[in-house]
Amino acid sequence: MSVDLQSLQKIPRHVALIMDGNGRWAQERGLSRIDGHTEGAQSVRAVLRAAAQAGVEFITVYAFSTENWKRPPKEVEGLMKLLVSSLDAYEQELHDSKIRLRIMGQFERLPLLVRRRLQKTLDATKDYTDHTFIIALSYGSRMEITDAARKIAEKVKAGELKPSDINEQTLSGHLYLPDVPDPELMIRTSGELRLSNFMLWQLSYAEFHITDTYWPDFREEQFFQALEAFNGRDRRYGGVKK
Repeated sequence: MSVDLQSLQKIPRHVALIMDGNGRWAQERGLSRIDGHTEGAQSVRAVLRAAAQAGVEFITVYAFSTENWKRPPKEVEGLMKLLVSSLDAYEQELHDSKIRLRIMGQFERLPLLVRRRLQKTLDATKDYTDHTFIIALSYGSRMEITDAARKIAEKVKAGELKPSDINEQTLSGHLYLPDVPDPELMIRTSGELRLSNFMLWQLSYAEFHITDTYWPDFREEQFFQALEAFNGRDRRYGGVKK
């Protein structure tokens, strides 16, 4: 049964997604893991279209973690090539929908050719304000928080900040993308029940939506179903409903 978007009273401003199940999807079909990732790229396109239709401003996808560098070199190389080819094939859709691309993670750790290709799209879309597509690349939340703590410590050492003045806003302001609002909804596919070192600080009060659907099968309708589930949540932030 399709979801009636007009009936939804609450639409999250920011949705984060852990795209899980590409490998299992491919294995069940006798395909390579890269085939699974390639089909998964189509799901990213579908989610971006669905988010724009529903009025979601920010979409963040967990594309490549700091731990993913441990995967076989051939798979890592294939993922980097897929990223470049996807940008080549679908960048025009970002322009058509006025979607800004941003990267969250250790940008400098990516291969030079990948960085150059990403930078081209980052520069070309930087003035768009309707929607923002954030790709978490070489990203790990513990490293992000560690980097933030280091920056704050350096300011304290330089006399620019007093320890007594450090609060939650101070740490939030030193994360990778401090101007981006925290996600209100986190979607994880393939039924896994863990955060996998993803936006640990920012997801503190997010609603979670876990689906058994593998990421390559997650398309517009599944995204709308997640929004419908979010719409039914009672968000009290530790308080009591009046």
